Formats: sequence, structure tokens, C-alpha cells
Amino acid sequence: MNSTLTILQPGNSVVTDLGRVRGPQYGLPVNGALDQFSARAANILAGNDDNAALIEITALDFRLQTDADLLVSVTGAAVTLTVGGRECQQWEPVSVRAGEILAIRGMTGGLRTYLAIRGSVSAPLLLGSCAPDTVVGFGLRLLEGTRLTALTSTGPIRQPYFDLPLFRLGLERPQFGTELVVEVTDGPDIEEFGGSAELLFNSSYTISARSNHIGLRLGGELPERMSSTELLSRGVPVGAIEVPSRDELLVLHRGRGVTAGYPVLAVVTSQSLDLLAQARPGHTVTFRKTSVAAATAAHRASMHRLESLRRAVATVFGLLGIGEPAHWTDLAPAIGS
Repeated sequence: MNSTLTILQPGNSVVTDLGRVRGPQYGLPVNGALDQFSARAANILAGNDDNAALIEITALDFRLQTDADLLVSVTGAAVTLTVGGRECQQWEPVSVRAGEILAIRGMTGGLRTYLAIRGSVSAPLLLGSCAPDTVVGFGLRLLEGTRLTALTSTGPIRQPYFDLPLFRLGLERPQFGTELVVEVTDGPDIEEFGGSAELLFNSSYTISARSNHIGLRLGGELPERMSSTELLSRGVPVGAIEVPSRDELLVLHRGRGVTAGYPVLAVVTSQSLDLLAQARPGHTVTFRKTSVAAATAAHRASMHRLESLRRAVATVFGLLGIGEPAHWTDLAPAIGS
């Protein structure tokens, strides 16, 4: 049974997914949830596919009300989560009864929180993804009074023993502090910076308030390019670190354009990109060099943690008689698919 979610306080929130993987071949950024690990975990905890549509909430307080029973999960930056006035745990499945208000307040440490609803919500698609794209003006940004359709209603779930909340599922939760250690691999143009490239690893940098989903701007002591030759515009990866001016480093994030003409000094690993997604203006960053092999192994270990969580959730939901939810694309109008 479908249900309606009414946004009472949107803060700064959008409906998104893991990104537009078909976008770059058409010149569009990949976009999608900036903290991919937290977004995947939220959907898994709600019994969804990893790539189901969910709500990304940035910095500000958020409230919604539902007209049917729901099962949800909230991950990412630490917040105070209340349902019907009761304080609830993040990183666990949480039941919401019809008529109750779910509130997310007081975000601390990190910058982004993810709210997944079991069965997901309906959202328009562009090239198979609902991820917002500010360049082409696509996406579902939530406003006060926005109504979302949730595709599955799930009755209140309690653990069958001692009337406790749902089982704690054992996922190690990331910690987001004010001093971040970000791992990078060598970029294709590192030799153009000569010995000054080591400044990247021997200095600390401060996140600028001008940072956004396209790229993070960092102030500090900058490596200097030795060559003055022009570079042709070419494809750049998400996570590329560039030095576009004498004033700041630029770390390209998921909203970056697919081509650029600045030398790429280094590339942030996928796990550290999730960490940078939680960085606030004023936080400090130090960079640490790693190898491609080590970065790949760390990514695989992260995916293994999520796969273990998926198995635990499937076991618990099976014991509690929770079946498969309706698929989130069932009601999603497609554009360009």
C-alpha cells in the first residue's frame, strides 16, 4: 500500500540515489549522494536496494509526517532523531506509525544525513537516476508542503523478546571529526609540481565556505606547478585534486564537470571522498599518500562490511516476516531512459 509523506520542515534536502552512472558519456556529472557509504547503509537498513531513492539532508533541521506506518533508517552525520517525540537510534531500522512526525535536528560533526524509507519514494528519473543536477536544472528539491509517495507501508516492528527495539545489527559507524585525514593516490600530473608536490602531505588545509557538491575548496600552502604550458581539456575523475589558482586547492566531488584543463596533482580515494562529504567549512584536512592497491583493498573491505550488514538485515527481516518492498522505480517517471 502506498503512503504519503508530507514535508513539514525541509531544511536543505533533496531526493537522490547513488548517482547517474550513464551521465558522463553524455557530458553530465555523476552526482548522487556525496557520502556513498552512509547512503548505501541507510537503504540496506531499510531493506532496499543500495541504489533506491532516499533523502539527503544537509546541515539543517528536517521534519516530515506520514499518513501510514513506515520503516525507516537514518545514517550519516550525528543528529537527534525523534519519532512521535520519542528519541530513536541512528544506523538502525526504526518504525514510524501513521500520523507521527519524524524529526531530524541538531546535526553535529558531519554535514549530511541520509533518510531511507523502506520501499523508497517516487521521484523522476534522468538517464536512470533521480540524482539532482544543478547544471541542467533537474532534480527533486524538497520544500515545505512537498508530498512524497512512499511505495510500501510497514506495520510497527518490535523485537519478539522483551519488547525491545529492532535488533542492533552490528555495523561499525563512521566517525566524523573536525580534523580529517584524507587518503590520496598520485595524480597523472604530479611530476609537473616537482618537489613542491610534497607540500600536499606536509601541510594542513582548511575547508572554505565556498565548497559545495561540485568541489571542495581548501586554503593553505599550495604546491606550485613547474611548467607553464597549456593543458588541453580532458576527462577528470571524481576526487581529482587541482591547483587552479594561487589561493586554494580544489577537490572535485560528484557534481564536477567531466572535463577540465588544470593539472591533476592527486586523486582522493573513494572512502576519503565519503569523509570529505561530511566536512564543514573551517574543518582542517591533511592528506596522506596511499597506493592504488591499498585504496582498492580498503574499498573492498568497506563493501564487505555492507554485504555483511545486508545479510544480517535479511535474516532479521525474514524472522520478523517482513517481505520484499515494492521497487522504487515502479512509480518513477523516466526522462531520457
